[in-house]
Amino acid sequence: MDILQTIFDLIDMRSFSNLWYWIALAVTWSTASHYVLGVPFDLIVRARRQGGPVAEDMLMLTGVNVRRLLAIGREAGVTLTLVVSFLLSLVVVLGFVFGVEFAQAVALIVVPLSGVGLLSLRTAARLEPVLAEAPAVETVARILIRHRVMVQALGMVALCVSALWGMFQNLQLSPLG
Repeated sequence: MDILQTIFDLIDMRSFSNLWYWIALAVTWSTASHYVLGVPFDLIVRARRQGGPVAEDMLMLTGVNVRRLLAIGREAGVTLTLVVSFLLSLVVVLGFVFGVEFAQAVALIVVPLSGVGLLSLRTAARLEPVLAEAPAVETVARILIRHRVMVQALGMVALCVSALWGMFQNLQLSPLG
C-alpha cells in the first residue's frame, strides 16, 4: 500500500465533512478566547476577586506578555507582516480562486486568527503605558476583558462563516446538489 494514499485516507482532504476539522476549529477559538494576551482568563477573574498575590501574578504575567508582543512587533513587525500577508494571500487564493477545499478550511481558521493577532498588538500597545506606572488591577483586568470580548465576537463571526461555508460546500458535493 502506498504511504501517501494511507495518509490521505487517514486525513480526509474534504475538510468540511471531517469531524476533526470542526474539533480543531472549536479548540482554536476556545484557546484564543481563554488566553487573553497569554494570560489565562481564570487568573484575571481571580485577581479581580481576591487581589493580593494573585493580582500581582496577573500584572506580572500581563507585563511580560505585553513587552514580549511589542518587542516582536517592533523588531520583526515589517518582516512578519510581509510573510504573514504572503501566506494568507496564498491560502486564500488557493482556496477561493482555485477551489482547494483544504486551503479554504485553513483560510477560515487563520485569516480570523490574524485579526486576533492585530487586536492583541493593539491591546498590548494600549496596556504598555498603563503597566509603566503603578497599575490598578481593575484597570488592567478591564482592558484584558474588553480584549477577550472582541476576540470572542470575532470568533463567533468566524465560526458562523465557517459553518455556513462548510454547509454550502457539503451541499455542493452531495448527490442532491
